[in-house]
Amino acid sequence: MNSLITPLWALPPDLWASLALTLRLAAVSTMLLMLIALPLGWWLASNRTRFAMFIEIVMSMPLVLPPTVIGFYLLVLLSPQHAIGHWWQQAFGQTLPFSFAGLVVGSCIYSLPFAVQPVIAAFRMLRIETIQAAHSLGMTQRQTFIHILLPLAKSGVYSGAVLAFAHTIGEFGVVLMLGGNIPGVTRVASIALYDQAQTLNYANAHGFALVLLVLSFMLLVATTLLQKRQERWRQTSRFAGK
Repeated sequence: MNSLITPLWALPPDLWASLALTLRLAAVSTMLLMLIALPLGWWLASNRTRFAMFIEIVMSMPLVLPPTVIGFYLLVLLSPQHAIGHWWQQAFGQTLPFSFAGLVVGSCIYSLPFAVQPVIAAFRMLRIETIQAAHSLGMTQRQTFIHILLPLAKSGVYSGAVLAFAHTIGEFGVVLMLGGNIPGVTRVASIALYDQAQTLNYANAHGFALVLLVLSFMLLVATTLLQKRQERWRQTSRFAGK
């Protein structure tokens, strides 16, 4: 090794390509996750039934399951030998495993609780009187959700989006099991970093790890600021309600 750490401008192009692929995966997964998290989060926040509790528990399973377990079962479920994988292959002419689309599916399932839980918490802090007042003014449920509830819960929504984005960037086990290590297709940043360490190219590994460290720190700061803002709003709401 010529140096302890490779400067950012000297990192190999394939590492930057893996980072670009990771950011693309995180962006697409986060957009899809928020489309799911908003209605699901509101339904779970406003329902206290046993069925809703069961759904919330199932949704939270990725928090405790080893990523390789999730990746293995997704690999089996999305294979052409099963209904979902067979339909996808017939419709699009390629398999879901070892493809970018497969990574998106795996990322959405693995990061779902990180996107939904902040949304649930934000919706549960809303006062029922706010919803009743909107309905008394003639607003439909859809109008109330879009124009009243979402703006009031926006800090939780933003936190869920940032957490989902950050969690996708750090994925390793799920993407490795489901996508393998195909350059330009499924080789995301975490796998590229692992490859550098496996080949004992620690200078490149140090430099690339520093990029990921700074990016993760920035996302963590953003999440913390959003959570602080949500906490201040909750305290203000409690004070106003007294």
